[in-house]
Amino acid sequence: MDFSAPFLTKYWPHLLIALIGYLSLKFLAQSLSGKERRRRFSYDPARQLDLDDDHEEDQEVAGGPLGLEETTEHIPYRPKRYTEKEMLQRSVEFYRLMDQRRTVRFFSDDPVPLGVVQALIKTAGTSPSGAHTQPWTYVVVQDFSLKHQIREIVEAEEEINYRKRMSATWVKDLEKFRTTWEKPYLDIAPYLIMVFKQTYGIGPNGERLNHYYSEISISISVGILLAAIQNAGLVTVTSTPLNAGPALRTLLGRPVNEKLLLLLPIGYPAHNATVPDLQRRELKDIMVLM
Repeated sequence: MDFSAPFLTKYWPHLLIALIGYLSLKFLAQSLSGKERRRRFSYDPARQLDLDDDHEEDQEVAGGPLGLEETTEHIPYRPKRYTEKEMLQRSVEFYRLMDQRRTVRFFSDDPVPLGVVQALIKTAGTSPSGAHTQPWTYVVVQDFSLKHQIREIVEAEEEINYRKRMSATWVKDLEKFRTTWEKPYLDIAPYLIMVFKQTYGIGPNGERLNHYYSEISISISVGILLAAIQNAGLVTVTSTPLNAGPALRTLLGRPVNEKLLLLLPIGYPAHNATVPDLQRRELKDIMVLM
């Protein structure tokens, strides 16, 4: 190859780019051990990225779902099959029940049987989850003193949220619903259900276990819980305790692998309860048939 002056003048930009690329790759190869290269450049579904989580969830953990063997036995599954007429009737009746579901912030202090709450949580536990990890903990609080401490923590943070942290547009959008930072229903509702996400599991020997798609799994579980609450004739409000999670986790003595996602007060509506007169979107606006 001719490396005369005319050749170098014509092709020197290409040679410079090639040289920089070669040196960069050489430096990268030397800086990473063989194990580190495999870790960084191979796809590992266990390394689920969740920017809202504490950093613990980004760490690689030891094993798979708790309580499952390497090979899980399959058993027959034969649910009842309905006629087309029965299916339509049941689906329409369930829609009508769920269409009555509303977010309620005015509760009665009338007691609710604990057995009902336990059945609701068991129903939520039927939810599917990534690799059957079941990454949820439902902490049910009925003690009044503890409920009041929860209210104090939530209201202290919510007052700051409304005054400083939340945007003016956000606060303005909430005005039509007449919501404020004050949460008296946290004292009044017979039970508070605290929904914790397990960012990873803990095995029998203390080892950390992978949890996959934990936030999606819990979202599905809470959806089933909301349907179960409606079916039981009770009401709730899906409260997100913004910035109060760490303090509430400490108050309730929950382990570091759990993160508070939702707070659900449940009970009967107050006799004078009201809800905003809202309209849901029509089927044609939420369904696309192809």
